[in-house]
Amino acid sequence: MTWVEVSVTVERERADAVAGIFFEMGSGVLWEEPAPALVTVKGYFPAGAGVDRQVADLRRSLAAVLESEPGVGVRQVREEDWAHAWRRHYRPFRVGKRFVVRPPWEEYPGFPDDLVIVLDPGMAFGCGTHPTTQMCLAMLEEAVRPGMRVCDVGTGSGILAIAAALLGAGRVEAVDNDPTAVRVARKNVEANGLAGKIDVRQGYLLDAVEGPLDLVVANITADVILRLVPAAAR
Repeated sequence: MTWVEVSVTVERERADAVAGIFFEMGSGVLWEEPAPALVTVKGYFPAGAGVDRQVADLRRSLAAVLESEPGVGVRQVREEDWAHAWRRHYRPFRVGKRFVVRPPWEEYPGFPDDLVIVLDPGMAFGCGTHPTTQMCLAMLEEAVRPGMRVCDVGTGSGILAIAAALLGAGRVEAVDNDPTAVRVARKNVEANGLAGKIDVRQGYLLDAVEGPLDLVVANITADVILRLVPAAAR
């Protein structure tokens, strides 16, 4: 399959907003750091009819957020090329006090107290390098208690659901409205040996989840969180 790769390099403090635009348009994201103060955000769209309009819409959205015309790179890549590029930049790393995130193609010896998350995010959000993902992981370390029932809304790659299970949650439900994310999350759950503790399903926010819950984690955009709040409160 052929993809259109769209890339934009911005100051670190603007990268989160740029990545959000890619996600809202249904793109997977590759997050690279070419320099200490810069981040290159790359998004991927299936080549074919309609992709030119998507790229044009993306340019307009970026210009509105950045308040200037951004330098946008556009090129076609084959799926195997994208996968190779992803692997080249994705290495094991530590998050929070105990988590280590590693791709399945990399070994990591680790320490006895490490909680190792084996993760291949594919085209789903949640590789562990994004600042909001890392903040959620750190907060889960403080919030999860043994036996809790946890729901990860907008699970993406499943990284937060896996983290909650490793921290001792008794039951974790992972929900996403994107079938690609559901497929990726299920594979990652199985790779971590947690299929018996984590139920991954397709659904919109908490519509498919029966309460009560002890903890809800939602690493999604603010406007969607606002729609989630009433159901989460119930």
